[in-house]
Amino acid sequence: MPNRRFTFYAWGVVVFTLVVILWGDVVQATGSGDGCGAHWPTCNGEVLPMFRGLETFIEFFHRITSGLSLLLTIGLLVWSRRAFPKGHLARLGAGLAMFFMITESLVGAGLVLFRLVGEDASIARAIVAPIHLINTLFLIGSLTLTAWWSGHPEHRPVWKGQGLVGWALGLGFVGILVVAASGALTSLGDALFPVHNTTEAVGRALTPGEHFLVQLRIYHPFIAVLVSVYVVLVANLIALLRPSRYTKPFARMAGVLFILQLGAGYLNVLQAAPLYTQLPHLLLSDLVLVTWLLLSVTALSLAYPARPPTSEVAQAR
Repeated sequence: MPNRRFTFYAWGVVVFTLVVILWGDVVQATGSGDGCGAHWPTCNGEVLPMFRGLETFIEFFHRITSGLSLLLTIGLLVWSRRAFPKGHLARLGAGLAMFFMITESLVGAGLVLFRLVGEDASIARAIVAPIHLINTLFLIGSLTLTAWWSGHPEHRPVWKGQGLVGWALGLGFVGILVVAASGALTSLGDALFPVHNTTEAVGRALTPGEHFLVQLRIYHPFIAVLVSVYVVLVANLIALLRPSRYTKPFARMAGVLFILQLGAGYLNVLQAAPLYTQLPHLLLSDLVLVTWLLLSVTALSLAYPARPPTSEVAQAR
């Protein structure tokens, strides 16, 4: 039985967490990750720091909002245990969200304590950056599924017997994560080695001896285009093979969001990655991931047959 109050609260946690994620991008883009020094959970050794600079405010505000997001997720987990019976998918989603919230906090703490912030351009930071973003995507995805399943418990996905649809959706999910990982490296390179235009970015990337982050960032647009083409084609295929009240709009939404994402990425490259283009680009990345997850759980749901009747396929065409 759907719990509307829980569902409303869960979607609120999703929105708030998205805001926290976007502010985290502000932290990196402005080089404010070192604003609290090598102190965690305190800021410069103080519980309530003196704001001696903008960097301290930006980093401390991110920590405060991240802490609130953690508390909201704890509330989501506890409420899910009280509102739904054992085995309900909303409980599973809340449990996963709590797990990824904890790992998100640990990664953030590690970045600070090991000084993988500010102007650090080490291999270690380059490894952690995509891990951090992928964990963030898992977090926002888990929160979204919790909210969705609380109102639509019938959408329990199964992989067995799904054939092409299951493999296509799974490969699309992996592709989205690969784009995100390459984007994290590109964003880090943009923050540490800013350029004034695309020509300079390409020229530096092709220069022997340049830093590896400078050389790697030119690959992200090509990866994004390839995955975008795949996602748009597969989304249309899913709408054809799994026509339903939910799969069709989610398929259209996934295609539109990826096209918008490509446009935002192009603008980001054209403008040499200023903050006002980075934030929409990151937001669209999150929205693409959650839309793909919602398309997947509805298309692979027990509520719909693994192989729709021929008449339904013909009608979808």
